[in-house]
Amino acid sequence: MKCPFCSSLDSKVIDSRLGKEETSIRRRRECLECNSRYTTYERVEEVELIIVKKGGVRETFDRSKILAGMLKACEKRPISMDVIESFVSSLEREFQERGDREVDSGEIGERVINKLYEIDEVAYVRFASVYRSFKDVNQFMSELKDLLKDKEDGSKNLTGPADIKAASLSIIKDKTEK
Repeated sequence: MKCPFCSSLDSKVIDSRLGKEETSIRRRRECLECNSRYTTYERVEEVELIIVKKGGVRETFDRSKILAGMLKACEKRPISMDVIESFVSSLEREFQERGDREVDSGEIGERVINKLYEIDEVAYVRFASVYRSFKDVNQFMSELKDLLKDKEDGSKNLTGPADIKAASLSIIKDKTEK
């Protein structure tokens, strides 16, 4: 390891510890030439994920885009940032562990929409309206009817019609503003 003070390549490791997130090793080193001490971090080199979009365009995986989409859908909803961050981290980790270099954007979208369906129906409907590109109100209403049918079956726990109405108005407002 090259010393940042004198550029010597001779150093010794004084202390090694796991990093804060336990994904790296923190090493304290001492330069054998100038006796300066400095810290280095050792991490596993991860394979760069490539996202394959609908039109075949490829781009680098960017977790901030997933976070931004989920945050927009969850705006003004009682969903903690920890839940969203944890999901995005686990999704990214899963793709890394699979070892695939390329991931279809549709798979990511479906995973996000399924997670939102689990945690908050209003956020789900908001995200679905953009992700599924509803062409008109009829498609939107069809999605809401499916959601209400699930509610009647007892498989979901909406807090009431006010949530559905709020989601509907929010989406209709967003669509008319664009």
